[in-house]
Amino acid sequence: MESVSGNQGTVTVTGTGWAEAPPDLMLAAMGVECRAGSAEESYSAAGTSMQALTSALRSRGVVGADIRTANLTVRADLAWRDGEGQQVVGYVAASTLSVRLRNIAQAPGLISEAVGASGDAARLNNLQLVVSDDSSVRARARESAWQDALRTAEQFAALASATLGRVLSVAEQRPAPGPVPLGGIQRAAAVESLPVEPGENRVDAAVTVVWELRY
Repeated sequence: MESVSGNQGTVTVTGTGWAEAPPDLMLAAMGVECRAGSAEESYSAAGTSMQALTSALRSRGVVGADIRTANLTVRADLAWRDGEGQQVVGYVAASTLSVRLRNIAQAPGLISEAVGASGDAARLNNLQLVVSDDSSVRARARESAWQDALRTAEQFAALASATLGRVLSVAEQRPAPGPVPLGGIQRAAAVESLPVEPGENRVDAAVTVVWELRY
């Protein structure tokens, strides 16, 4: 979207642009959820399942720095019973890991092994494909936005029978939509590897530039 104004011999234009790059990092939110008759039993079962999941990740080369506990909960499992109201019918323990997978091609097989190791307790909540260092692609997006602003400013200057002079100010606006997640899977029971198509990630940029007009 572009906006243009003329005021005391200036023209102000907002240019937009974008650039794309293939993702090189997968972020996975995965973990376990276990139900049992007591809080202690559910907590112990979740610990065992999480240990199996973590061991599977480490056995495939995921280092400790790329595995982080993101959530750990133990709660009562409630159910409504006629004439009795809400009753505690058990306890649920859940834990979630935030995992960085640096080899996208191997990621589906690795996730499949981790899910298989933790069995029916496994949960795969979300996957994201991102560019680990987007500085170069963001620079290309800025250049695209600048060229867009320049083309528009030159057109308006010509329409006003003028030429562009000095750049008086530049203000970058950084739309940051963030990584686009793949569809979340709340319960993962199958251990067959699911294909992942990385595609390309888009980075958007916007810049507002004020030029002097010369008549």
